[in-house]
Amino acid sequence: MHDSGGQRRYQDLSRFTVPANFRGKPAWFVQIWWIVQTLLFHPSPQGMYGWRAFLLRAFGAKIGKNVIIRPSVSIVYPWNLSIGDYAWVGDETVLYTLGRISIGNHAVVSQRSYLCAGSHDSTKIDFTITNEPISIEDECWIASDVFVCPGVNIGFGTIVAARSTVTRSLPSDSIAMGSPARVVAPRKPSHQ
Repeated sequence: MHDSGGQRRYQDLSRFTVPANFRGKPAWFVQIWWIVQTLLFHPSPQGMYGWRAFLLRAFGAKIGKNVIIRPSVSIVYPWNLSIGDYAWVGDETVLYTLGRISIGNHAVVSQRSYLCAGSHDSTKIDFTITNEPISIEDECWIASDVFVCPGVNIGFGTIVAARSTVTRSLPSDSIAMGSPARVVAPRKPSHQ
């Protein structure tokens, strides 16, 4: 451990606070959601997609029709979540909804992906918490174990390959991969 002589050069976590209304709901409401998620959402049987959609809607999420959300998905603040019709969210995905997360119609977010709509300002001594929206447009496929950074928009129909890290927005009709993710090819539409 480095001795800074009592001086904080980078961050002083004793000065950290969550700004008023940052969560969008009172702290007690957040705690109720986390209890519901732990006791009713996560242990629900795999095929009870309607039940999980009901719970999310009850806590303010906008959930389209015939959405598949696996029981092991974790959602911090459902009132910051919007999922379009026929979208899928895979096992062990984290939707870190400190900011708004929008997942379009017929979009897939595969297992163990992490959509991170919040972070901290490392230039501030108090390590200020921040949020920026994430948008996954219609017909995208976010493959397994992808990390999407705050403020990213993934354009219509784009595929992000497994284990990629998306640090900036991606255009429509693309295939992207890597860390950081970059476009490697166009995505051609299906003709069926």
